[in-house]
Amino acid sequence: MAPPEPVLSLVIPTYNERGNIAQLIEELCGHLDCELPQGYELIVVDDDSPDRTWELAEEASKKFTQVRVLRRTTERGLSSAVVDGWKIARGQLWGVIDADLQHPPLLVRRLLAAMQRGADLVIATRHLPGGGVSDWKWSRRALSRGAQGLASLLVSQARLVTDPMSGFFLVRAAALDLARINPLGYKILLDVLATGRCSEIREVPYVFRERAIGGSKVTLRQYGEFLIQIGGLWRSQH
Repeated sequence: MAPPEPVLSLVIPTYNERGNIAQLIEELCGHLDCELPQGYELIVVDDDSPDRTWELAEEASKKFTQVRVLRRTTERGLSSAVVDGWKIARGQLWGVIDADLQHPPLLVRRLLAAMQRGADLVIATRHLPGGGVSDWKWSRRALSRGAQGLASLLVSQARLVTDPMSGFFLVRAAALDLARINPLGYKILLDVLATGRCSEIREVPYVFRERAIGGSKVTLRQYGEFLIQIGGLWRSQH
């Protein structure tokens, strides 16, 4: 018999996350096995990591059969990785979570519960009571808030939520048309908010954790792509 169609397809974009991917997969599978036994898939989309992250993901898939691995050798970028993962997703619900364990895997259960209560989009937010950003320096907080403020100024739908820059969310597949998403940069939620048909949006607070292994992937180029991204979304609304 063919395996049943999953309810949830959760994409994990990776680049040089060898130190985190195995733990993340194990924790996510542990939580989702309780909520959706045999009803989910994890899609690891790796951008041909020099540390061969995809190899560890493929090894993990032998134990956790819900794991699928897509290795991209000609493309780069978080948003495009997420879209490529969604293109092969089989679930009714789509999602994304960072691979660096800064998003607590346990939170997926609360996001899923909100989706099952009828939401079209559920976002993990740092900016509601109960949420936070650990021990970020003031400069990092200011940069994050500045980017969020700019996004909210130029993209009207970003004003609907407290954390339009979040990298951890679930969305109903039927609410998205991937052909309308221009996957530039690393803040895919902005495109989902701007182009999706999400009537009911909910947010779940969480504390963004400090990375224990590896370093940040954010570069000046990505900041530049972010500006191009929100500029394009602004033009599409005018």
